[in-house]
Amino acid sequence: MVRVLKLELRGITKRFGSLLANDHIDVVVEPGQIHCLLGENGAGKSTLMNVLYGLYEPTEGEILIDDKPVSFRGPGDAMAAGIGMVHQHFMLVPVFTVAENVALGAESTKTGGFLNLDDTRRKIKEISDRYGFDVDPDALVEDLPVGVQQRVEIIKALVRDARVLILDEPTAVLTPQDTDELLDIMRQLKSSGTSIVFISHKLREVKAVSDTITVIRRGKVVGSADPAASTAELASMMVGRAVSLTLDKAPAKPRERTFQVKDLTVIAPSGQHVVDGISFDIARGEILALAGVQGNGQTELTEAILGLQERVHGSIMLDGEELLGRSVKDVLNSGVGFVPEDRSVDGLIGTFSIAENLILDRYDQPPFAKGISMSPAKVLENAKTRIGEFDVRTQSGSLAAGTLSGGNQQKVVMARELSRPLRLFIASQPTRGVDVGSIEFLHKRIVAERDHGTPVLIVSTELDEVMELADRIAVVYKGKLVGIVPAGTGRDVLGLMMAGISPEDAAPTDTSHADKLPAENGHPGTDTPETPRTSTASAEGGDHV
Repeated sequence: MVRVLKLELRGITKRFGSLLANDHIDVVVEPGQIHCLLGENGAGKSTLMNVLYGLYEPTEGEILIDDKPVSFRGPGDAMAAGIGMVHQHFMLVPVFTVAENVALGAESTKTGGFLNLDDTRRKIKEISDRYGFDVDPDALVEDLPVGVQQRVEIIKALVRDARVLILDEPTAVLTPQDTDELLDIMRQLKSSGTSIVFISHKLREVKAVSDTITVIRRGKVVGSADPAASTAELASMMVGRAVSLTLDKAPAKPRERTFQVKDLTVIAPSGQHVVDGISFDIARGEILALAGVQGNGQTELTEAILGLQERVHGSIMLDGEELLGRSVKDVLNSGVGFVPEDRSVDGLIGTFSIAENLILDRYDQPPFAKGISMSPAKVLENAKTRIGEFDVRTQSGSLAAGTLSGGNQQKVVMARELSRPLRLFIASQPTRGVDVGSIEFLHKRIVAERDHGTPVLIVSTELDEVMELADRIAVVYKGKLVGIVPAGTGRDVLGLMMAGISPEDAAPTDTSHADKLPAENGHPGTDTPETPRTSTASAEGGDHV
């Protein structure tokens, strides 16, 4: 008989010094249930699951399994109790085989002390056959696609007899097709009696697979919801106010193509071509979105444009001027605005004031400086204007930027880059870790910059955001350009392109994936040029519905 577990978190509170990450949270996960924890970036979802998995000790509260209190001193105790966890960033050793990764931490040996993997291989094959995973126990993990690596993580948990499986943002690195397959796997696990705690910010997926939804905001449970609830209702629960999920974007009116990238190649220190002969152009008054699973050369491409990469070949032309080989300061001064993918590392200095962060690239220029002297009054005056213009929620421009929420930090970065005349605007992961309300605002600002006549390059791993903003979509895979397609190209086609399939071969021949995820208006299907597309913002890691 299959062992099933009832899991209950009762009054869980977790403090880190003065920071209250979880505030008396109550959650009940019934046997064979897919229970979603939904909330913004920093809401406390992952902290709560780390408490459940034994990585953190709760400050207050208790965990109950089958109505009996338990105490976990570490993940080993949680696994022994039947709880497994698949982290957002996989815990796999790339140079090990699948079997070696699954056995790691629970190794058995033959006579003489040699590692015995035969039993592990048998268990992997048994689970793989049961759920249709199609995983080779002897394959090297580094040779496996991301979606298969995730299956290996799930197999690791199931081999250890996990009856409650925690999936932390499991679709963050997956193509749409991989996501569909994962949701099918979740349904199969549920039917076998496994309970799943599904941590996500993507409302589309939450609605498609969850049995019940618990919404967490600022460390507290603010309510439960039925998967039949509208995306607008769920979004408003997440942020605490009504949010518009529709981006009013007029068709682009492209002019001359003033930005050209030709045969761009970026070579990593290892010698790998992380960007491999990519060419594209962008017109004034147009948004080109660069789509792809994270780690396929997008970061290196934008860094090459900015002058942050050393081994670069090809050509980068802006208004007939070559940017390749120029310093970062020269590139910025030539009229390039840049929003980096990690605002906390590359976009802001957290200990500097908001006002200072708003002039990081112009601190030595008038009106903020004269000679070697800065004008504090002008710096604060600029901050007051930008804070109002970009709706930065703060009491003063003199406060440290690090005290702001993620969405307001992103607004500061965007305000700095859009507060001067631009000839090119680049935004990498423009709404990562941003709540739905801020996404709504930032998307409008990006479109406004396009309508002002600036060529815009958006880099996003969130396919919904790409489809929302783009006038044309370029897809990259393993450093190469797979193709460039028009706005309105279907989700399935884009997903196949993200797996390296050419646009011609990815052209739809059936609608087998069309009904896997509900469309934003509540009807199944893929997007077409005639289908209204609504903003897909939510709250973490790109934050899209």
